[in-house]
Amino acid sequence: MKNYTLYFFVFLFLNFFSPVNAQEIRIFSTKDFDLKDSVQTCLVNTKYGKEEYEFLKDGRLSKSITRHSDADYSITYYKYEEKFLIEKRFENYRENTFDPSTSIANIYTIDSTTTLKITEKILTYSKEFLEQYEYTYSKEKVLEKITRTNDTGIDTTVITFTNFKGENTKTYSLNGEVIKSIRTSKIKRKNTPEQKLVLTKTFLNGEAISAEEDIVNLNGKIVSKTKFLFNTVKKEFEPQEVIRYDYNENDMLIKTEEKLEDTITIKEYVYQYDDGDSGNWIKQIITPDNSYKTRTITYFE
Repeated sequence: MKNYTLYFFVFLFLNFFSPVNAQEIRIFSTKDFDLKDSVQTCLVNTKYGKEEYEFLKDGRLSKSITRHSDADYSITYYKYEEKFLIEKRFENYRENTFDPSTSIANIYTIDSTTTLKITEKILTYSKEFLEQYEYTYSKEKVLEKITRTNDTGIDTTVITFTNFKGENTKTYSLNGEVIKSIRTSKIKRKNTPEQKLVLTKTFLNGEAISAEEDIVNLNGKIVSKTKFLFNTVKKEFEPQEVIRYDYNENDMLIKTEEKLEDTITIKEYVYQYDDGDSGNWIKQIITPDNSYKTRTITYFE
């Protein structure tokens, strides 16, 4: 358990403090955890540890706990004001003792006097300033700019939108240099319903380095994912990995087929439910490795 502090700060940098990963503020709900109906709590057990989630009556996530052991765990609290997230607190506990050195608070200030602007300040529990993000939205409440400020300076990510022949492209530019683009289009193949194709490209120093292509069905489920790397010699993307997903009539994942180079790995998913086939699953078994997850779910009355 001695490497928790180092791991935490590596995770923190990659997910919060890197301007390349500037993201729109996301509010999690029961849908993000494959839950439906009025779920109040969900306890997930795996062989790696436990996850606990608490939700508000409207489905928004209010608290999550990751338990590595009985004495080592992390808690994240979410606080809202109307529809906005106004506070997120990440607290680490080691040997049942709160660790302020690896715990942080994200405080959000909402300004909607003209167009919407949200300011996010990231602080340690000793009130030390780490980062600030300012999210600027259009009149239609679409995110257009993210300004990041810390002790190294100011970085600005501008998000632009273009439409060409039915293809919508969302481009992220950091300090004037493209770092990511997301192109969305519709595809219609013979004897299949219309689907959505989402192509995400990542750039470094203005050059494309990787891409990911998702094909999404009408219910919002990914049916295939292809990962590419850019071949600098051939000047083209080359597929590295392909994953295909199959679902049953209730939109539950029942099979994945992953092709990596010359190796094909197939996994199948079997579920047990708390209310026949119409409720939430409480046990997921993955074959052929026979790994499993169990969930204990409580509902609002």
